[in-house]
Amino acid sequence: MSYSIFLLRFVNSEVVALDAERFRQVTEPYMVAGSPEDGFSQLRAEDGGEADLYHESHGESGMPCVTATHFAKGAMLGVLSRLAAALGASIVPQDGGALIFHEKERRHLPAELQGNAVVIAPTADALQAAFDAR
Repeated sequence: MSYSIFLLRFVNSEVVALDAERFRQVTEPYMVAGSPEDGFSQLRAEDGGEADLYHESHGESGMPCVTATHFAKGAMLGVLSRLAAALGASIVPQDGGALIFHEKERRHLPAELQGNAVVIAPTADALQAAFDAR
């Protein structure tokens, strides 16, 4: 069984596109298969941990969402955290809630995510602690 997280950027409670070029810049050093154009990327972190990313790019308007599945604990959680932060995205686990990097982002979340949103640092340890607390 796989656990999924969604990287979503919200502005005024609405999902807005992620920057596809910024996605490429952050993920390129870790990419071992796929590409942004393919809609699938497999990443491998320095400790060997991997993650599968699914994403659509809609030309100049960017990508609506990045979904991460089959991701390893350890360094890959740091890669995913840094990716979300670089994209200005919240991390939304499949079982609900939201993880944000700055308190000011809370007001942009949809109402149903605002109350339970947790502010974390963009690090592997902080993301693991947030998952453990769920």
